[in-house]
Amino acid sequence: MVDLALLVLRLVLGVIFVAHGAQKLFGSFGGPGLKGTAGFFEQLGIRPSYPMAVVVGAVEFFGGILAALGFLTPVAAVGLILVMLGAILTVHLRNGFFNQNGGYEFNLTLIGVALALLLAGAGSYSLDAAFGLFW
Repeated sequence: MVDLALLVLRLVLGVIFVAHGAQKLFGSFGGPGLKGTAGFFEQLGIRPSYPMAVVVGAVEFFGGILAALGFLTPVAAVGLILVMLGAILTVHLRNGFFNQNGGYEFNLTLIGVALALLLAGAGSYSLDAAFGLFW
């Protein structure tokens, strides 16, 4: 049952991050694409804004794929945690806790899920297990 629970956590986390990364990189799902993401980063004072938009979008998109597949899970989890910490510190912290006010509630939840996977591993239903990559 634990392996099934880890699979569910990985899939949920992965889908969320793939979607958010696709918004940033490709403008999918109504997202801003790289130009819009870079513009937002510029407004926040994050420079160089375009390369940072590429990095954040790529970490979210590819980290989400890795998490969902359970491949290189610690690498994916750490990347996703760092991106969410950055989002909290640059955007959400000043808005308080609750998501409805633009707060960090959702980001903290994603950090918790990624941290759980980092600590527990990907489980038996993963590419890490298939390739014998136990961390």
